Amino acid sequence: MNILPIPAIDIIDGQCVRLQRGDYATSRVYAQDPVEMARRFEDLGFTRLHLVDLDGAKSRHVVNDKVLSAITHATRLVVDFGGGVKTDDDLQKVFDAGAAMATCGSIAVTQPDTVLEWLQRYGADRLVLGADVRNGCISINGWKDESQQTLEPFLGRYLEAGFRHVLCTEISRDGMLQGPAVDLYRAIMQRFPSCRLIASGGVSSLADIRQLDEAGIPAVVFGKAIYEGRIDMHQLAELLKQPEMNSGLNPLNTTSSC
Repeated sequence: MNILPIPAIDIIDGQCVRLQRGDYATSRVYAQDPVEMARRFEDLGFTRLHLVDLDGAKSRHVVNDKVLSAITHATRLVVDFGGGVKTDDDLQKVFDAGAAMATCGSIAVTQPDTVLEWLQRYGADRLVLGADVRNGCISINGWKDESQQTLEPFLGRYLEAGFRHVLCTEISRDGMLQGPAVDLYRAIMQRFPSCRLIASGGVSSLADIRQLDEAGIPAVVFGKAIYEGRIDMHQLAELLKQPEMNSGLNPLNTTSSC
Protein backbone atom coordinates (compact mmCIF):
# COMPACT_ATOMS: atom_id res chain seq x y z
CA MET A 1 0.00 0.00 0.00
CA ASN A 2 1.03 3.58 -0.66
CA ILE A 3 -1.53 5.31 1.55
CA LEU A 4 -0.23 6.76 4.80
CA PRO A 5 -2.31 5.73 7.85
CA ILE A 6 -2.57 8.42 10.54
CA PRO A 7 -4.10 7.57 13.93
CA ALA A 8 -6.22 10.20 15.62
CA ILE A 9 -6.46 11.28 19.24
CA ASP A 10 -9.42 13.51 20.07
CA ILE A 11 -9.21 15.33 23.40
CA ILE A 12 -11.93 16.43 25.83
CA ASP A 13 -10.94 17.27 29.41
CA GLY A 14 -7.49 15.80 28.81
CA GLN A 15 -8.85 12.36 27.84
CA CYS A 16 -9.00 10.41 24.56
CA VAL A 17 -12.57 10.39 23.30
CA ARG A 18 -14.54 9.77 20.14
CA LEU A 19 -17.77 11.35 18.98
CA GLN A 20 -20.39 10.34 16.44
CA ARG A 21 -20.87 12.84 13.60
CA GLY A 22 -19.33 15.56 15.76
CA ASP A 23 -22.07 15.36 18.39
CA TYR A 24 -20.54 16.16 21.78
CA ALA A 25 -23.45 14.39 23.50
CA THR A 26 -22.15 11.10 22.08
CA SER A 27 -18.68 11.52 23.62
CA ARG A 28 -17.13 8.27 24.85
CA VAL A 29 -13.83 8.04 26.70
CA TYR A 30 -11.47 5.40 25.31
CA ALA A 31 -8.31 6.20 27.24
CA GLN A 32 -7.39 8.38 30.20
CA ASP A 33 -3.86 9.24 29.07
CA PRO A 34 -3.35 10.62 25.55
CA VAL A 35 0.42 10.65 25.99
CA GLU A 36 0.49 6.93 26.67
CA MET A 37 -1.78 6.36 23.67
CA ALA A 38 0.59 8.38 21.47
CA ARG A 39 3.52 6.30 22.72
CA ARG A 40 1.64 3.12 21.79
CA PHE A 41 1.09 4.42 18.27
CA GLU A 42 4.76 5.27 17.93
CA ASP A 43 5.79 1.85 19.23
CA LEU A 44 3.62 0.24 16.54
CA GLY A 45 5.52 2.13 13.87
CA PHE A 46 3.29 5.10 13.14
CA THR A 47 5.15 8.30 12.24
CA ARG A 48 2.22 10.73 12.16
CA LEU A 49 -0.50 11.70 14.64
CA HIS A 50 -3.67 13.73 14.13
CA LEU A 51 -4.48 15.48 17.41
CA VAL A 52 -7.86 17.20 17.76
CA ASP A 53 -8.65 19.67 20.52
CA LEU A 54 -12.42 19.18 20.81
CA ASP A 55 -12.53 21.53 23.80
CA GLY A 56 -10.83 24.12 21.62
CA ALA A 57 -13.18 23.59 18.69
CA LYS A 58 -16.15 24.15 20.98
CA SER A 59 -14.61 27.09 22.84
CA ARG A 60 -13.22 28.69 19.67
CA HIS A 61 -9.68 28.96 21.02
CA VAL A 62 -6.90 26.45 21.66
CA VAL A 63 -7.37 24.68 25.01
CA ASN A 64 -5.29 21.51 25.06
CA ASP A 65 -1.88 22.82 24.05
CA LYS A 66 -0.35 21.27 27.19
CA VAL A 67 -1.48 17.83 26.00
CA LEU A 68 0.09 18.59 22.63
CA SER A 69 3.35 19.64 24.29
CA ALA A 70 3.43 16.50 26.44
CA ILE A 71 3.00 14.31 23.36
CA THR A 72 5.63 16.07 21.27
CA HIS A 73 8.13 15.88 24.15
CA ALA A 74 7.38 12.20 24.83
CA THR A 75 7.43 10.97 21.21
CA ARG A 76 8.99 11.64 17.84
CA LEU A 77 5.61 11.62 16.10
CA VAL A 78 4.95 14.28 13.49
CA VAL A 79 1.82 15.84 14.94
CA ASP A 80 -0.79 17.83 13.07
CA PHE A 81 -3.07 19.72 15.43
CA GLY A 82 -6.60 20.96 14.89
CA GLY A 83 -9.35 22.51 16.95
CA GLY A 84 -9.75 26.10 18.09
CA VAL A 85 -7.02 27.67 15.95
CA LYS A 86 -8.61 31.09 15.44
CA THR A 87 -5.95 33.73 16.05
CA ASP A 88 -2.24 34.43 15.61
CA ASP A 89 -1.78 33.63 19.29
CA ASP A 90 -3.54 30.27 18.89
CA LEU A 91 -1.37 29.31 15.95
CA GLN A 92 1.85 30.37 17.68
CA LYS A 93 0.81 28.45 20.79
CA VAL A 94 0.32 25.30 18.72
CA PHE A 95 3.70 25.60 17.02
CA ASP A 96 5.44 26.47 20.30
CA ALA A 97 3.96 23.26 21.78
CA GLY A 98 5.67 21.22 19.07
CA ALA A 99 3.08 20.67 16.35
CA ALA A 100 4.61 20.20 12.93
CA MET A 101 1.38 21.26 11.25
CA ALA A 102 -1.79 23.11 12.21
CA THR A 103 -5.20 22.65 10.66
CA CYS A 104 -7.09 25.75 9.54
CA GLY A 105 -10.76 24.83 9.36
CA SER A 106 -13.41 27.27 10.53
CA ILE A 107 -11.12 30.26 10.20
CA ALA A 108 -10.54 29.43 6.53
CA VAL A 109 -14.25 30.09 6.06
CA THR A 110 -14.67 33.09 8.34
CA GLN A 111 -11.30 34.88 7.97
CA PRO A 112 -9.70 33.88 4.66
CA ASP A 113 -7.34 36.87 4.61
CA THR A 114 -5.85 35.76 7.94
CA VAL A 115 -5.32 32.22 6.68
CA LEU A 116 -3.66 33.43 3.48
CA GLU A 117 -1.35 35.63 5.56
CA TRP A 118 -0.44 32.57 7.65
CA LEU A 119 0.31 30.70 4.44
CA GLN A 120 2.78 33.37 3.43
CA ARG A 121 4.33 33.54 6.90
CA TYR A 122 4.68 29.84 7.71
CA GLY A 123 4.60 28.10 4.33
CA ALA A 124 2.41 25.40 2.86
CA ASP A 125 4.07 22.53 4.73
CA ARG A 126 3.11 23.89 8.15
CA LEU A 127 -0.60 24.28 7.44
CA VAL A 128 -3.44 21.90 6.64
CA LEU A 129 -6.68 23.12 5.11
CA GLY A 130 -9.59 21.62 7.03
CA ALA A 131 -12.65 20.87 4.90
CA ASP A 132 -15.40 19.29 6.99
CA VAL A 133 -18.35 18.53 4.76
CA ARG A 134 -22.03 17.95 5.47
CA ASN A 135 -24.64 17.94 2.71
CA GLY A 136 -22.05 19.36 0.33
CA CYS A 137 -21.28 22.43 2.45
CA ILE A 138 -18.42 23.26 4.80
CA SER A 139 -19.28 23.04 8.52
CA ILE A 140 -17.51 25.21 11.09
CA ASN A 141 -17.13 25.78 14.84
CA GLY A 142 -16.86 22.17 15.90
CA TRP A 143 -19.39 21.24 13.19
CA LYS A 144 -22.13 23.09 15.07
CA ASP A 145 -22.65 25.69 12.32
CA GLU A 146 -23.13 25.37 8.58
CA SER A 147 -21.52 27.76 6.11
CA GLN A 148 -22.79 28.54 2.64
CA GLN A 149 -19.50 27.50 1.05
CA THR A 150 -19.51 24.36 -1.06
CA LEU A 151 -16.55 22.02 -1.18
CA GLU A 152 -15.03 22.33 -4.64
CA PRO A 153 -14.84 26.16 -4.85
CA PHE A 154 -13.55 26.24 -1.27
CA LEU A 155 -10.74 23.80 -2.05
CA GLY A 156 -9.98 25.38 -5.40
CA ARG A 157 -9.51 28.85 -3.94
CA TYR A 158 -7.02 27.74 -1.31
CA LEU A 159 -5.13 25.23 -3.44
CA GLU A 160 -4.67 27.88 -6.11
CA ALA A 161 -3.33 30.19 -3.41
CA GLY A 162 -0.66 27.63 -2.48
CA PHE A 163 -2.09 25.20 0.06
CA ARG A 164 -0.90 21.61 -0.41
CA HIS A 165 -2.39 19.57 2.43
CA VAL A 166 -6.13 19.08 2.82
CA LEU A 167 -7.93 17.18 5.58
CA CYS A 168 -11.45 16.34 4.41
CA THR A 169 -13.98 14.80 6.79
CA GLU A 170 -17.37 13.57 5.59
CA ILE A 171 -19.26 14.37 8.77
CA SER A 172 -22.11 11.92 8.25
CA ARG A 173 -19.55 9.08 8.29
CA ASP A 174 -17.43 10.31 11.19
CA GLY A 175 -17.40 7.93 14.16
CA MET A 176 -20.02 5.67 12.60
CA LEU A 177 -17.75 2.81 11.47
CA GLN A 178 -19.77 2.47 8.27
CA GLY A 179 -16.96 2.94 5.75
CA PRO A 180 -15.37 6.08 4.28
CA ALA A 181 -16.81 8.30 1.55
CA VAL A 182 -14.53 6.87 -1.11
CA ASP A 183 -16.40 8.44 -4.03
CA LEU A 184 -16.07 11.91 -2.48
CA TYR A 185 -12.32 11.54 -1.94
CA ARG A 186 -11.80 10.05 -5.38
CA ALA A 187 -13.62 13.01 -6.92
CA ILE A 188 -11.39 15.44 -5.02
CA MET A 189 -8.26 13.71 -6.29
CA GLN A 190 -9.58 13.71 -9.86
CA ARG A 191 -10.31 17.43 -9.64
CA PHE A 192 -7.10 18.31 -7.76
CA PRO A 193 -4.64 15.49 -8.59
CA SER A 194 -1.60 17.01 -6.83
CA CYS A 195 -3.44 17.69 -3.58
CA ARG A 196 -2.04 15.90 -0.54
CA LEU A 197 -5.46 14.74 0.59
CA ILE A 198 -6.03 13.21 4.01
CA ALA A 199 -9.36 11.36 4.10
CA SER A 200 -11.24 11.24 7.38
CA GLY A 201 -14.45 9.66 8.62
CA GLY A 202 -15.99 6.21 8.66
CA VAL A 203 -12.94 3.93 8.51
CA SER A 204 -13.89 0.63 10.14
CA SER A 205 -11.35 -1.91 8.90
CA LEU A 206 -8.13 -2.56 7.04
CA ALA A 207 -10.29 -3.26 4.00
CA ASP A 208 -11.51 0.35 4.12
CA ILE A 209 -7.91 1.58 4.17
CA ARG A 210 -7.07 -0.66 1.20
CA GLN A 211 -10.06 0.70 -0.70
CA LEU A 212 -8.89 4.26 -0.16
CA ASP A 213 -5.40 3.23 -1.23
CA GLU A 214 -6.76 1.72 -4.43
CA ALA A 215 -8.63 4.97 -5.08
CA GLY A 216 -5.30 6.84 -4.97
CA ILE A 217 -5.89 8.70 -1.71
CA PRO A 218 -2.52 9.76 -0.21
CA ALA A 219 -3.41 9.47 3.49
CA VAL A 220 -6.19 8.51 5.89
CA VAL A 221 -7.02 9.48 9.47
CA PHE A 222 -8.85 7.01 11.68
CA GLY A 223 -9.45 6.51 15.40
CA LYS A 224 -12.55 4.72 16.55
CA ALA A 225 -11.74 1.60 14.55
CA ILE A 226 -8.53 1.29 16.55
CA TYR A 227 -10.09 1.91 19.94
CA GLU A 228 -12.90 -0.58 19.33
CA GLY A 229 -10.61 -3.29 17.99
CA ARG A 230 -11.97 -3.23 14.44
CA ILE A 231 -8.45 -2.96 13.03
CA ASP A 232 -5.87 -5.58 13.95
CA MET A 233 -3.00 -3.43 15.12
CA HIS A 234 -0.45 -6.21 14.61
CA GLN A 235 -1.46 -6.53 10.95
CA LEU A 236 -1.30 -2.78 10.54
CA ALA A 237 2.09 -2.72 12.22
CA GLU A 238 3.35 -5.19 9.63
CA LEU A 239 2.07 -2.96 6.84
CA LEU A 240 3.83 -0.01 8.40
CA LYS A 241 7.15 -1.78 7.91
CA GLN A 242 6.73 -1.60 4.13
CA PRO A 243 9.11 1.03 2.70
CA GLU A 244 6.45 2.74 0.60
CA MET A 245 4.37 3.43 3.70
CA ASN A 246 7.24 5.25 5.37
CA SER A 247 7.88 7.67 2.52
CA GLY A 248 4.68 9.67 2.21
CA LEU A 249 3.34 12.91 3.57
CA ASN A 250 6.28 14.05 5.64
CA PRO A 251 5.26 17.70 6.01
CA LEU A 252 8.86 18.83 6.12
CA ASN A 253 9.98 16.85 3.09
CA THR A 254 7.46 17.04 0.26
CA THR A 255 7.82 18.21 -3.30
CA SER A 256 4.18 17.99 -4.35
CA SER A 257 2.07 21.08 -4.79
CA CYS A 258 -1.41 22.04 -5.84
